Amino acid sequence: MHSKDFDITKFTGRNRRLLYEWQKLEYSFENRDTEIEVLATNPVGLPTSYIVNYHIRSFCGVTNMDKLNQVGIVNEPIFADKFSMIIDLPENYPSVDGAPLFRFMTTDANGDKLAHPWHPNIRWAGDFAGRVCINMSDTYTDLVWGVERVAGYLRYESYHALPRPPYPEDQSVAAWVIRQAEPNGWIPF
Repeated sequence: MHSKDFDITKFTGRNRRLLYEWQKLEYSFENRDTEIEVLATNPVGLPTSYIVNYHIRSFCGVTNMDKLNQVGIVNEPIFADKFSMIIDLPENYPSVDGAPLFRFMTTDANGDKLAHPWHPNIRWAGDFAGRVCINMSDTYTDLVWGVERVAGYLRYESYHALPRPPYPEDQSVAAWVIRQAEPNGWIPF
């Protein structure tokens, strides 16, 4: 099913916004390096969750991970070409306290490991592994903006690595960026 199968004039409020976002996502990423799939819908058939598949070459880890950022140890980047992210829209989306949740998948439905971005604004490990610090400017920002912002993260067009506001989501990755990636010219690529 596609967004064009629905008539936006038949919806109001949240459902109208959900359909608008879906239409804009389909239109914006048609014939691009990013694929959008609907993961879950509400009772009227409108998306409340998406899978975003980025086909972008980016860092997915570093060598010598057990010796990350130790003096004298070089942690060279490891690359991947595909990353999968889930966008969940909470019941109160869109509102000030109902921001969409962006998180990268670390395993697929079978439990097999997936490439996981190595970026200061994406949590690498722990209970919140995969969480993206998107810093959406307000509730009127649309999902296309968020998906494109994360694509910019994967391309290292933007990142927060310094230990001051806006703080990085993952301090270990941020330290690696400052101590190794920037000095070695690994960013930007």
